[in-house]
Amino acid sequence: MKKHFLIATIAALLMGSGLQAQNSNEPFTTGKRYSVIIDNDFMGDPDGLFQLAHHILSPSCDIKGIIGAHLNGSKRGFFSNLQGNDEAEMSVNKVNELLDVMGVKGKYKVVPGATEKMTDPTKPVESEGARLIVEEALKATPQRPLYVCVGGPLTDIASAWLMNPEIGKNIILIWIGGQEYKETGAIVPPGYSMPEYNLNLSIAAARTVFNQSDLRIWQIPRDVYRQCMYSMTELDMHVRPLGKLGAYLYDSLAGIMVGRNGRSMGETYILGDSPLVLMTALQSNFETDPASSHYHYVTIPTIAEDGTYRYTHEGRQIRVYDRIDTRLMFSDMEAKLELFAKNHR
Repeated sequence: MKKHFLIATIAALLMGSGLQAQNSNEPFTTGKRYSVIIDNDFMGDPDGLFQLAHHILSPSCDIKGIIGAHLNGSKRGFFSNLQGNDEAEMSVNKVNELLDVMGVKGKYKVVPGATEKMTDPTKPVESEGARLIVEEALKATPQRPLYVCVGGPLTDIASAWLMNPEIGKNIILIWIGGQEYKETGAIVPPGYSMPEYNLNLSIAAARTVFNQSDLRIWQIPRDVYRQCMYSMTELDMHVRPLGKLGAYLYDSLAGIMVGRNGRSMGETYILGDSPLVLMTALQSNFETDPASSHYHYVTIPTIAEDGTYRYTHEGRQIRVYDRIDTRLMFSDMEAKLELFAKNHR
């Protein structure tokens, strides 16, 4: 009797949760829970390719567009043979290369972002990417936000907000970038740069986002994205054998690990853009949130002209992560790559 009662109770709970999801417009029938735009300097660093492939293989994410971002203006990323008139076009070309490997080229809207960094925090650098953010954010709501996942410079999201500040309330910006926070007790790495690399790609854009906008920000600063270390042995064992896609990802990283400037890069690489997947696709099912990672709410700092933080006791609160669940993130990535390889033999 107790067994039958337990089964009936579980069934009722599941039916109730389904009704609740239906009433809140959760589209479980299609598997899509999160509207996402991905914005990254894909021509610059292989970690963005791992993140993008992982996002595409995550059925809960409704990818509204992929934006190819600029880098530092030198047109010199990690991929020496990549063609394009500018860095945004080179990033778009790299995205389409990956999509072609996955057999989904043409399925997603892939557009270039700004061809150069923002230099004035009050003046947007208009682009297809910025216009796409505005377009999709206007379809979202504060309750059903658009997640704008940025793994590089903030130029496109800053420009979009300047073009139409009304979109701010409908967006959650997830950004890989920025230096450490004293509130979290973080320790800077040896030989650190100030400001942090992604922030420095467009300090003016960061000043727009932090100092002027009303965007909700989930920030993964340098001390946290540096936690995303993946060994080359793991890559060889768990990724390389997984079909055409696994080999492509392996080659994109192994090609730069054999040596740069005549020096070996060691046994590990930081797949620092992967938290963009963890923060969206891998949220908890009930009381939805990236519940397995830890964050603080801090008063948003003002970003100075040199890119450093100026702390204040006033202003809005932003979410700053200090620990992320790399086990869930990388295990899920490996499992999805394996399933994809089995289904595409």
